[in-house]
Amino acid sequence: MSTVLKTFVAYLKRPALYPELGRKIIKNTVSRRSPFKGKAKTNYWAASIAVSQKEVISRLFSMDTDNFRSAYADILEKANAKEKECPIKMGGAGALELIYYACEFTKAQNVLETGVAYGWSSLAILLSLQKRNGTLYSSDMPYLAQDGDQYVGCVVPENLKKYWQLFRFADRESLPKILKKVSSFDVFHYDSDKSYHGRMWAYHQIYKRLRPGAVFISDDIGDNSAYQDFCNRMNVSTFVVEYNGKYIGIFVKQ
Repeated sequence: MSTVLKTFVAYLKRPALYPELGRKIIKNTVSRRSPFKGKAKTNYWAASIAVSQKEVISRLFSMDTDNFRSAYADILEKANAKEKECPIKMGGAGALELIYYACEFTKAQNVLETGVAYGWSSLAILLSLQKRNGTLYSSDMPYLAQDGDQYVGCVVPENLKKYWQLFRFADRESLPKILKKVSSFDVFHYDSDKSYHGRMWAYHQIYKRLRPGAVFISDDIGDNSAYQDFCNRMNVSTFVVEYNGKYIGIFVKQ
């Protein structure tokens, strides 16, 4: 069975995902170009101002990244082993220090992320939240074509999962459910729907729920101009991090 057909059948078996199925059909037919709107413009802009993860953490948070990998060496080694054992391919680890120190800087109690995959970003967040008995709220679509639901978040140790609430729907269904539970967040990490309109919708939904001093992080901002356009619209001064050939946007809400 082809991947497309397998995915379609899996959607049909889950009525809760029908709204997302409808959106995907429209995105892949009527709106095929919109996911990449402004891509060239934003890549030029991002490249012109990008700095390293270490520099941003130093400038924004006045913290040094050198201790993270040594402090959590055993946990990270076990997480790497878990990823290697996983029989399906999902998104790999990103800028873990950036995410971890954002939580440390804000002394985070409530963190929201979209996109989980193996759970690398979740792990970085939870390593900080456990110190303050905080909670991570995550939105992640089921991996329908790969039968991968059981592996989502697989690198997260069992002892950290008590600080974690995972919502297995598309963002447009997950986020309203999460926002009914929590009035404000200290850190937001975006790594889900990469389309222009998907990003814009989520950015606006979450920005107004971030407290002053909260940290906003968005991965893969070079896919289109949504992040750049959002920052311009909201008059936000942002940093851009170049990491493994891609760009990450980050700012502290004023």
